Amino acid sequence: MRTIKLFLLIGAALIACRATAQCKANTGTDDNSDFVTITDVVPDVILEIRYYGTYNFVGSRINGYLEPTALLTKRAADSLLAVSNDVKALGYRLKIYDAYRPQCAVDHFVRWSKDTDATEMKPYFYPNLEKDVLFPQEYICERSGHTRGSTLDLTLFDMASEKELDMGGTFDWFGPESHPDFGGNPETGEYTPNDRISETQFKNRLILRNAMMRHGFNPFSIEWWHFTLKDEPYPDTYFTFPVKQTNPACHHAGNGCKHKQGKNKENCKENICTSEIP
Repeated sequence: MRTIKLFLLIGAALIACRATAQCKANTGTDDNSDFVTITDVVPDVILEIRYYGTYNFVGSRINGYLEPTALLTKRAADSLLAVSNDVKALGYRLKIYDAYRPQCAVDHFVRWSKDTDATEMKPYFYPNLEKDVLFPQEYICERSGHTRGSTLDLTLFDMASEKELDMGGTFDWFGPESHPDFGGNPETGEYTPNDRISETQFKNRLILRNAMMRHGFNPFSIEWWHFTLKDEPYPDTYFTFPVKQTNPACHHAGNGCKHKQGKNKENCKENICTSEIP
């Protein structure tokens, strides 16, 4: 009798696992109809899309980045416009490193993290860590908030000096120095003296953080540059379409194309995120 019960329990567990796996598999979609190109909504932003180029922790262009542009959900982009207006009044502009990130790009990160020989960018992004800890310590994950479309990585550009504002560390630096609370309490603004982050650098991070939070973005506990819209419209959806300019005259559905207003069907290309860069 106990043996029968044990087999029943194991069978139930297997069914539950399969159901969970199916649910996770069904969370992806390539419908980009609710996404916009950020520069269409916030024309003052500066773009430096790191994953389109080779200066990133992988050292190569990342799968799914077909153009050096940045996309967000419409709701997130509208909130970002309010942030941009705020910081412009202080003499800054927003500079974006990454925004929407397709699932195939995240998959690329995961494959790279398991390749122990691919360490050419270690001196620039993770010199104090061994590569085999990046996945366990969640610097690399199988899912990313970026893939839901309302998360972005950014900094401030100082119009007076014509340089990025000094944040005391580079984008995608894997280490505690990137934590918003490194060097002080970001909630109170109180600085803690240390030999890595100056008080000015800590305060500069707060300018960005406070502007983003005023307009509905939540910060991330281990990256000062990373923010997610609090009321993101797709909290459980991980999109798969590639990064390229959106066409407001077209509506993508599946891998095909449906006209919304369009006259030139040829201009509405298939919405496919290939597993490999061509």
